Amino acid sequence: MENVLEAKGITQEYDGRVIIQDVSIHLERRELICLLGLSGSGKTTLFHVLSGLKRPREGHVFLDGKEITGQPGSVSYMLQKDLLLQHKKVIDNVSLPLVLKGIPKKEARKIADPLFSGFGLEGTQNQYPSQLSGGMRQRAAFLRTCLCAQGGSALWDTASKGGGEQAVHGTALLDEPFSALDTITKGQIHTWFLDMMKKIDLSVIFVTHDIDEALILSDRIYILTGKPGRITHEIRILPERSERGEFNLTEEFLEYKRRILSVLQPEE
Repeated sequence: MENVLEAKGITQEYDGRVIIQDVSIHLERRELICLLGLSGSGKTTLFHVLSGLKRPREGHVFLDGKEITGQPGSVSYMLQKDLLLQHKKVIDNVSLPLVLKGIPKKEARKIADPLFSGFGLEGTQNQYPSQLSGGMRQRAAFLRTCLCAQGGSALWDTASKGGGEQAVHGTALLDEPFSALDTITKGQIHTWFLDMMKKIDLSVIFVTHDIDEALILSDRIYILTGKPGRITHEIRILPERSERGEFNLTEEFLEYKRRILSVLQPEE
């Protein structure tokens, strides 16, 4: 498979303390991988490096074979909180990345507006974030995140016309995107999210503390342990995502969960 995002030998420190050391991971096209680890293991620090917000002390980051170390704007990054601006309408929240890139507000709205239907947001354009449910806010935040990426407007213009193999590929980093949702809403948005990934040809790395969520969504799981944090385990999840059905009710699911807990629990 083709690697779209790759980190090699990443070491990063903060206030003179090494947070992550010699971390190497890769993301394949159309793949969804998860970073699992206890609090303080360096997951968010790694995301800051992958997104270009921070330049690592050592190591390099590549997107589609091109080095992007320390270059923000190449990879979409969605934080745990939706960070929607309460005083702006939903359509202006979603189209804000395009405005920040210099696209006039009216044109940015025209680019974003046709995408609301595909994201299950039709009719919310002129509402304010406080009028949306938690799940709807996350959908709006996800749409905005995808428009943040370099070339995002081209991706969505293509996807809105049918997408398929002609769609421009996108890469996103999601930091606990579903943690604020209740169990039922989370299950619904998981299904929606996986469907959207396929439709728009998106590859994703996400962080979660929820082992069940990681097993349900991921193709592979990287586990960060220790201080400084290092990748100590890489687990490929079978069956394929499209064939999982009630995977969370199977003995195989429980065995994966036992394996992950056995890695994390000794640190408690």
